[in-house]
Amino acid sequence: MIYLEILVALLLAAAFFKFYLHKKNSNYQTQLLVQHIDKSEEMKKTLAMGLYMRFRKETEEDKNISSSYLKQDPLMFESFVAEVFERAKGGSVWVSPSTGDFGIDFEHTTEDGLYLGQVKCYRGDLPFEAIALVHSNMVKRGASGGYVVTTGSFTPKAKEYASGLNIELIEGVNLVDLWLASIEGTEQEIKDIMPEYI
Repeated sequence: MIYLEILVALLLAAAFFKFYLHKKNSNYQTQLLVQHIDKSEEMKKTLAMGLYMRFRKETEEDKNISSSYLKQDPLMFESFVAEVFERAKGGSVWVSPSTGDFGIDFEHTTEDGLYLGQVKCYRGDLPFEAIALVHSNMVKRGASGGYVVTTGSFTPKAKEYASGLNIELIEGVNLVDLWLASIEGTEQEIKDIMPEYI
């Protein structure tokens, strides 16, 4: 009987050691990937394009898309951005209803006040109209600032228009940076809650 107990103990120790090595290797590979993404502008642009493809309005061509790809509608993009903001920037974020929102897709409340945001799943460079809409709502509601978030970029006129309005323009690559920061923040929260398992 003692030999069986010793054998079971050795098997358990070997299994734990193998699990530990696998976990250590997996953590190392994850850190390498995150570091590579952080340094690679090309990778961030690819991820930004992936966000556009994931959240764009469905087309005929999307009906033949592989089931292994994520596909959600543009309204889900609002929730995605809100979650990223809450994790990466702190505070609390509320997603507006899809109708009657006067062009404001989410509200971000921080220690510094209320920030209003609009998101656009957009392939090209976004013109200034979205910025004007956010700014008029900021004035009307006395908000501290605002955001316009797009999977693409902004036209030169839009950037010029936003200058001095306290509206942060977040292009696709910047959104990917925030997304990665929110993921790292979530991993740290998990480590803080359950350090014995990490």
